[in-house]
Amino acid sequence: MTANEIIGIAVGASTLIATGLLVLRWVIKAYLQELRPNGGSSMKDQLNRLETRVDDLFMLISKR
Repeated sequence: MTANEIIGIAVGASTLIATGLLVLRWVIKAYLQELRPNGGSSMKDQLNRLETRVDDLFMLISKR
């Protein structure tokens, strides 16, 4: 193997690793965006609304 082949393999491998890390970063950001309240459409907002409804129902049931 020549030096040019080794350099080519190293550049190709580092390119694949960098691309994989960028994709992983994008996926993590997308998941974290869903876990932050944003005014109504995120998963966090939906869970907060459900929790409030369950608390209200519990209060209605416990009054009897």
